[in-house]
Amino acid sequence: MTAPLDTVREVLGAERAWLVGGAVRDELLGRPLDDLDVALDGDVAAAAKALRKRTGGAAFPLSEAFGGWRVVGPQHAWHVDVLPLLGGDLQADLAARDFTINAMARPVGGGDLVARPVGAAMRVHEVAADLAARRLRTVAPRALTADPLRTLRAVRLATELGLTIEAATLDAVRANAHGLAGVAPERTFAELKRVVGARRPGDAVRLMQDAGVTAHVLPELLELRGIEQNVFHHRDVYDHTLEVLDAVAALQDDPAGAGLGEEGPAVAAALAEPLADELARWGAMRFAALLHDIAKPATRGELADGRVTFIGHDQVGARMARAILGRWRASGRLADHVAALTEHHLRLGFLVHERPLTRRSVYRYLTATAPRAVDVTVFTVADRLATRGRNAEAAIDAHLVLARAMLAEARAFDPRPPLLRGDQLARELGLRPGPRLGELLARLEEDRFAGELATPEDALARARELLAASGCR
Repeated sequence: MTAPLDTVREVLGAERAWLVGGAVRDELLGRPLDDLDVALDGDVAAAAKALRKRTGGAAFPLSEAFGGWRVVGPQHAWHVDVLPLLGGDLQADLAARDFTINAMARPVGGGDLVARPVGAAMRVHEVAADLAARRLRTVAPRALTADPLRTLRAVRLATELGLTIEAATLDAVRANAHGLAGVAPERTFAELKRVVGARRPGDAVRLMQDAGVTAHVLPELLELRGIEQNVFHHRDVYDHTLEVLDAVAALQDDPAGAGLGEEGPAVAAALAEPLADELARWGAMRFAALLHDIAKPATRGELADGRVTFIGHDQVGARMARAILGRWRASGRLADHVAALTEHHLRLGFLVHERPLTRRSVYRYLTATAPRAVDVTVFTVADRLATRGRNAEAAIDAHLVLARAMLAEARAFDPRPPLLRGDQLARELGLRPGPRLGELLARLEEDRFAGELATPEDALARARELLAASGCR
C-alpha cells in the first residue's frame, strides 16, 4: 500500500501546500506518518477529492466553520486532513498553532522547514531544540485560551511522545483547564482516548491530575483518592484504579507473560478487534479499568468488626460508567461494553472459592457474561493483578489458573440451536409464552451443557419433570 505522504506529494506536490503540525513533528521524530495535516492555499474540497480518487478511500468535510476535509485510506489505515491556510498566510497559520513542536511546516512538494517566528524570530533549529530536549511549550500565551482543549492535548502529547511540559506551560495549563467545560464533549473524548491509550496510562492519568485537567474531564475519578479498602488491597481506590489500568496495558503488551499463558495469543488477537468509537476491545477495557470502581465512594461501608465493604459498587458503577461515557458522547455500543465489564468484574473472583467448578457453574458464568466472556475474564485478571494486599500471591495464582481455564471455555463456547424451540415446548406442554417458558428453555440449555441432555426427547422429558416439580403449568 502506498504511504499516505507519498500519495499527498504525488497529488498536491505542485500546489501551494504544506505539511504542517504533528506530521512534521513525527517526521523529525522518525514516527509513522499515518495521520497527516496539509495546509492548502487553494481549493480544499477539490484537493481532498483528488486524493480520494487516487487512493480509493473516502473523503468528507470536517466542518463548515473551518472548511477542512478528511480523506480516509482503505481499511482506515491512515487519514489526511486537508485544511485551508489560516489567514491565507503560512506564518499566520503557524502562529495560530498550539505548541512549538507543532508550529513547523514543510512544502509538500519538497523544501526547507519553516517555523513560526516568536518575538524577534524563531529559527527552525530553535524549534527543533524543543524536540531534542523533549520539551513541550506553547507557541504563545494565548494558545491555551484560544482553544482550551489544548490543555488536555498537552497531557496527551507529553505522554505519547515522552515529553516534559515546560514549567510556564504547565502553569498555563493549570490556569486554563477550566475552559474544558466549554469544549465539545466529542473533542474532549477524542483526546482522552489517546491519553488512556498511552503506553503507560497510569502515568498519563496522574499527569492529568497534576495538570489540573482531571477535575474538568472526570471529576468522579478524584473522589477515589483516600478511599481506603480492605486488607486484601494495598492501595486506596484511586491508586488501585491506575494500577488496574497499567495491568490492562501490560496484558495487552505481553498477554502470555503477564498471566494469560498459552491462552494469550488467541485472546490478544480477539481483543485487538475493532469495537466502537475507533477503539479496539483492548481500548474499551482501558476505560473499564478507569471506571470499574467509580462507585466505591458512594457504596463504602464498614461492618461492626471494622471490615470495609463496597456492596453494590459493581451495579452502581455500571450505571455511572454508562452516564460518564454518555457525557462524552461515546456510542451506545461502547457504553454497553464498558458497563458490562464494570458490572461483572467481581464474578470470576467469587468462583475462585467454588473450585472445582461444575459444568453448570461454567455455563452460568459464560451466559451471564455473554457475549463478552473473554473480555470480562481478562479484565478480572488485570483487577486481580493490581490487588496485592494480604495473601496476594496465592490469591493471584489461583485466579490466573481459573481465568486461563475459563478463557479456553469462553473461546470454545458457541451456543447451539436449542434442542426444542420455544413454540415446540409451549405446544407440547400446553404453556403460554411468558417468563415460565423462558425459564424452562434456559434450564434445558444448562442441563444440556452439563451433559445431561442430548436429544429433543431428553429435553421434553426433563421439561415435564421440571414442570411437575414446580407444581404449576
